[in-house]
Amino acid sequence: PEPPEGGWGWVVMLAAMWCNGAVFGIQNSCGVLFVSMLRLFGSSEDKQLVFKTAWVSSLSMGMVFFCSPIVSIFTDLFGCRKVAVIGAAVGLVGLLSSSFVSTIEPLYFTYGILFACGCSFAYQPSLVILGHYFKKRLGLVNGIVTAGSSLFTVSLPFLLRVLIDSVDLFNTLRVLCILMFVLFLAGFTYKPLVPNTKDKEGGKKGKFKLPPAKKICNFSVFKVLSYRIWAFGIPAALFGYFVPYVHLMNHVKDRFGDSVPEEVLLLCLGITSGVGRLVFGRVADYIPGAKKIYLQVASFFFIGLMSMMIPLCNVFGALVAVCLFMGLFDGCFICIMAPIAFELVGAQDVSQAIGFLLGLMSVPMTVGPPIAGLLRDKLGTYDVAFYLAGVPPLIGGAILCVIPWVHERQKLKERAKAVDGETTEKMLENESTLVSDTTEKPVKELDSGF
Repeated sequence: PEPPEGGWGWVVMLAAMWCNGAVFGIQNSCGVLFVSMLRLFGSSEDKQLVFKTAWVSSLSMGMVFFCSPIVSIFTDLFGCRKVAVIGAAVGLVGLLSSSFVSTIEPLYFTYGILFACGCSFAYQPSLVILGHYFKKRLGLVNGIVTAGSSLFTVSLPFLLRVLIDSVDLFNTLRVLCILMFVLFLAGFTYKPLVPNTKDKEGGKKGKFKLPPAKKICNFSVFKVLSYRIWAFGIPAALFGYFVPYVHLMNHVKDRFGDSVPEEVLLLCLGITSGVGRLVFGRVADYIPGAKKIYLQVASFFFIGLMSMMIPLCNVFGALVAVCLFMGLFDGCFICIMAPIAFELVGAQDVSQAIGFLLGLMSVPMTVGPPIAGLLRDKLGTYDVAFYLAGVPPLIGGAILCVIPWVHERQKLKERAKAVDGETTEKMLENESTLVSDTTEKPVKELDSGF
């Protein structure tokens, strides 16, 4: 059915906005939790403390994306509502169980895997369900929804700092469970307008039967060359993307001590990221076709440049300026993911196209922060880590530049094939007409002879 462009869709938009806020607000505020974990679980004798602790947040963010291909399959099979509700419940259990550990190692499972997998199952349906209700306003709505994470990223660091100082890390994690419980309730608003595979199969045969494997895992999206370049170019750009979110707080402590409010940097990232999502989400609606990619190219260029500038900032005000620019272009990169996927593969395959992309993104986002932590342990400073973190976005942005040209060539080839097909059909029709005419004439002459 044609999307209604509103109605119940506005409620769905608000629920999806809360989902983005709860999931990525917690993930993006991991720098505050990271510093608290170092203090709680660390010892001066542990020479790989930063490296081991970084794996908790890094594994968590990586698993959110690593599960995405599986989530897209479940979303196609069972629908957005069931997957989102069950995912939020699993995330709630993971976060709650993280508040009862006594060493860092169990957090790898409870926070890094269980909580993150639940977040992944709750998050991706929030992107897919928007396409049920919006088409013309999809860029704007995506901007508003993804701005939810910015609102939470702005407020959570200060709340987490107050909670950790007053009630310790474990009780803080229990307070965060409230966000996951509201997310659990929000999933019930995802009323589907397009039937899922279970409904289709059940309606036909009376009971649900799994469709063929080709329908479950739709690898046909990789036949589209422009999508293939996009799906490998973006992960190439993201090896350093998550490094500032994990290590920036600790870098500020190393360089400036406790004399500056380091949470202000996450506030700056969150505010300008929200502005970027709203502004560039609307701008993307006016940019035709695959040329939206150029917005991501620009965002990667500035993100890489800002990462390299972090070690050069010897005053706190300069770091604030860097974070303002980085947040703005981070918002640009995030908000146009779904619109670009729609452009490259079409609405029918967009769920799994996004799922495969997020799955590929998980590897660099997981590996980057621990490598940065290892460099910090070995060198005693984060400078080299931030310099290296700025290189992959520049390389990835250069790769993405070719996509609009490739996509246009693909469309021209498809049009040429369509024209050739129509010409062939017309020729066959003309030949059949001529044959029918020549066979009818002798029959008429024979009839007139009698």
